[in-house]
Formats: sequence, structure tokens, C-alpha cells
Amino acid sequence: MSRRLLADLLDRNDDHVASLSSDALSAHRDGQRPPVVSVCCSDSRVSQEGMWEADPGYLFTVGNIGNRVTAAVDGEQMLSGSVAYPLCHTDTGVVAVVGHTGCGAVGATLDAARDGTFPTDPGVRSDVEELLPIVERGLDAAVSETVAASVRNQLVEYNVHEQVAIVRGSDAVGDADVYGFVYDFHGAYGDRDGATYLVNANGTRDLDRLRGLVDDAHADRVDTLL
Repeated sequence: MSRRLLADLLDRNDDHVASLSSDALSAHRDGQRPPVVSVCCSDSRVSQEGMWEADPGYLFTVGNIGNRVTAAVDGEQMLSGSVAYPLCHTDTGVVAVVGHTGCGAVGATLDAARDGTFPTDPGVRSDVEELLPIVERGLDAAVSETVAASVRNQLVEYNVHEQVAIVRGSDAVGDADVYGFVYDFHGAYGDRDGATYLVNANGTRDLDRLRGLVDDAHADRVDTLL
């Protein structure tokens, strides 16, 4: 099985090489200036480069379960170096925090909040523990059982709002714009699998104000479950 998968990986890389134009990477050999850093869940169903149709040099990618923007440094949580680096060193001007419907990390954290059940793997447990205060706040302050969307998907969006707030509270963000999105493939926001929905822009969650930031063609891509 592993040899077949190894061959599959190399075949897929061959397809990648064939898809590149002859000069696709020539402008980026000596450095990078990606306009966007995307922080997304590392779920296999959610491709960061794919959702944004990103060419080489366009997207600085950060992935982890639960699309978290923090890292522990000397026992304190602060903005992850993977997010801070492009903001401080490559002139990146936009942060896109992307959650996704059906997020397993948020679901596991919801279980922990409800009945104290944590994943047994230490690394996964640590990630869930980091999300736990956010999920607990969401359950207390934001989630409604009367909303058609599932509690988990409401918490996915709430987590995006919290991660956006963390980025905006960091000195590294400077004058960069910070947008929050949810990638939908469960029909929670609309009927287009793979569509990203804008739920936050620089801390703004008001739908009318968010729609004012996009053109008419994308007005239906602004929504909320909260």
C-alpha cells in the first residue's frame, strides 16, 4: 500500500509540474511577496490553494486543526510565527482566517465542553484544549438551539470570529486587513459546495456593512449562522 501511495504522490507531482507554465516560479526564486496569508483547518477536504485558485507566490499558507492563529511561547499564547512571519517580513497585507463546516476539531471540542471527553492522543488533546475556552464562550454567548444550523457549524463561525480578534490584537498585524470566512460543503450557508462565505472583516460582523465591501456579484457570499 505505501509503495502505491508513494507512486501516486510522485505521479501527482508530475501533474503539478506539467500544469506550471515555464515561467510560473521564475519571479519568485529569490524571494516572496504573497499578498495573502491564509490560516485554514488542515482537514483533507479543504484545500487552501484550491479554494482560492492560488498560483505560486500568491498565498502564504498556515494549516492546523481548528484554524488556530496562536502558538505557545514560554507558556503564553501569542500570534503564531507562521502568521506573523509574512506580515512582518514579506509585505503581506491580508490575513484570511478560514473555518469550515463540519469541522472535526470543533466537534471534538464541543464533546469536551459538554461531557469532558477529550481525545486520547496528547497532541490532539492539546489542540482541543486550546480551542475549549472559545467553544465554551460560544456556547454561553452566541450559539442558539433555535437556529436551523447545527451547533457545531455555529461554533465553527464563532471560532473564526475569535481567531480574527486574536490576529487584530497583535502588533504584527499593522495595517493589514483581517477577513474571516467559512468554507461550506454541508449546505449550511448556501447550495454551492466549496464556496467561502465572508463572516467578518476587521472585526465587523454586520451583514450590511460586509456586503458594502463586496461587489453585487458577491453579495450572496456574505452570511452568518449566528
